[in-house]
Amino acid sequence: MRRRSGPLTRRLALCLALVTTFLAACSGDDGDDTVRLRVLAGPDLAVLAPLLDELKEETGVDLRLDHRADAETKTPDRDRYDLAWLSSDRYLRLTDRSASRGLLRTSTMTSPVVIGMKPDLARRLRAQVPGSRLTWADIADGAATGTVRFGMADPRHAASGLAALVGVATAAAGTGAALRPEDVSCDRLRGFRSGQTLTAPTGPALLDSYVDHPSRANALIAYESDLLALNATGRLDERLEVVRPQDGTVLADFPLLLLDPAHRTAYDKVTQWLRRDSVQRQIMRHTLRRPVTTTVARDARLREPVGNALYYPDQPAVVEALLADYGDPGRRTTSQVVFLLDFSGSMRGARMAALREAFAGLSGADLTASGKFTRFHRGERLTVVRFGGRVLGEKTVTVTGPKDLTALADTVARGGYGDATAVWSALDHGYRTAARELAADPDRSVSLVLMTDGENNAGLTYAEFVRRHTALPAAVRATVHAYAVPFGDADAGELRRAAARTGGRMVDAAGSSLSEAFKEIRGCH
Repeated sequence: MRRRSGPLTRRLALCLALVTTFLAACSGDDGDDTVRLRVLAGPDLAVLAPLLDELKEETGVDLRLDHRADAETKTPDRDRYDLAWLSSDRYLRLTDRSASRGLLRTSTMTSPVVIGMKPDLARRLRAQVPGSRLTWADIADGAATGTVRFGMADPRHAASGLAALVGVATAAAGTGAALRPEDVSCDRLRGFRSGQTLTAPTGPALLDSYVDHPSRANALIAYESDLLALNATGRLDERLEVVRPQDGTVLADFPLLLLDPAHRTAYDKVTQWLRRDSVQRQIMRHTLRRPVTTTVARDARLREPVGNALYYPDQPAVVEALLADYGDPGRRTTSQVVFLLDFSGSMRGARMAALREAFAGLSGADLTASGKFTRFHRGERLTVVRFGGRVLGEKTVTVTGPKDLTALADTVARGGYGDATAVWSALDHGYRTAARELAADPDRSVSLVLMTDGENNAGLTYAEFVRRHTALPAAVRATVHAYAVPFGDADAGELRRAAARTGGRMVDAAGSSLSEAFKEIRGCH
């Protein structure tokens, strides 16, 4: 005789069934052995979606990608994710070394940050450069004149934008090595930044914005793969010409990171699959990124050499300085330099010729790489004050084109020398000018450059200048710095003390030239 099962027996059977179902769900669909891994992914990895089903079928590992705009600038949450797949993990390794220490990483593909230009812009720039090989300095020069109007993802959030910023700053430093804090403390990116007219929080969003508003920019700074893929979509009226700067690029290697060591076996399966030649070819076809294995023949569009790979900074302070100086790319910046130039009688002859040459270089006559990074740029406000025993003349322009720079050059070229040297009266005049400018526009960045070849022998004494400086509004004292350039017989010690008091510094032209001294100070503004 069969016993009827009681309520307790039925409940146990139900619980057993639920546990069995739960375990099957954790291991895979319909009781298979699939391993599901949660993956923090950058937006640039979305193009790999077509390959993930094949990955699951062949390895038994199901990658569930969570695409987040801030994936590359935030420390991954290990309680939430098993893996991280980023276009670059350099920022993570630099800013949170404890979180990245010991992480297994595997490069899966590569792509350099390059420039896509509208064909007419590329032709115009190449025609101005010997050999037609463009550099980051040429791009910065074109941006400063308003010729280059570029789009770039926000470097505070997107790895492609930060890589571009590192590349430009490395080229500007001219050392050929990884950037050091002293290379960016007086960053030379203001002219370059003045050309940015389009931005977005991520690389893919930047491309969409450009497609929607093609008239806002004539160039895009992005991954080579993104630019080539955009050209292939048919979304553009005219394809962009891909320019790989001769002075080098920063390369992304799209690493897969193991966050949870318990999944090492599954991680190894995935990385081995991704680096197969057959899969590398598929990745190349889907994404137009370069294969990491040398045995895979490249697509014709990827056969041009990347060129010099630029070093990424190895100190957090460098990246912090870059980002602080560049600021919010969606916000227009306004800046002004007030040049206080000694026109006492001792400046006649060779010294005045050197001053005029320095201004010509800043106005675009200096075609060296450093000259292109430090030239006056479109939108910049410039004031030239000529002084002797008193103010002899003053001219202010906002740069919109060559005519404004010519007006400044005319001011510097005029005669009218004074018979005395009122250094501290001139610096006080500069601070009163700065105070008026800041009152009219509190967001304006104002700095002073004082150039003199003699000692103070008229007007205010140094002590009187200090008293007047102390009485200035706090905002003026905190933000307006003075940079001094002693020339000839100037009292370097006193100028150094005055510059340091204002938060600026002194640059001695005796060891190089007035042009080089002005270049150095241009970066500090």
